[in-house]
Amino acid sequence: MADMLIFDAQQAHKYFSTDCFTKTWSSMDKDGTRSNEENMEMLHTAIASLWHWTQREDVTPENLSVGYWQVSRVYCLIRQPHNARRYGLFSLEWTKDISPFFKGYAYETLARAEMIANNRVIMKVYLEKARGVLDAIANKEEKKLLIKDLETIR
Repeated sequence: MADMLIFDAQQAHKYFSTDCFTKTWSSMDKDGTRSNEENMEMLHTAIASLWHWTQREDVTPENLSVGYWQVSRVYCLIRQPHNARRYGLFSLEWTKDISPFFKGYAYETLARAEMIANNRVIMKVYLEKARGVLDAIANKEEKKLLIKDLETIR
């Protein structure tokens, strides 16, 4: 019993959900190529972040949509379109009653997954759905970010 750690689980989930998210984002932004080990660390931190978000009492649909999106995007980066599609669909499920910005990004990652899988027809469908929500995004910076990412899907 002397070796037991005493901590607040909610504080731990808050710490690890954001810390792992930030570490994943840094890996995603890395210029050049990542090693297989770096890719696996990026995947593991993305999944860990998402799991910790699911354990938080203050979790919102926005948090879950972004968490699933990040895991999907990581799977795109490591060229696993099937897993990217699965998490992209989970991201989309959480966008029903939130800002269209999140729905646009769910469609963005689904289009990217289909691009990697060489499913051009389905990719174009998701791209059109993503573009279809642009007019509903009020925040100009959010709209600009989404447009920039959509332009990288061909």
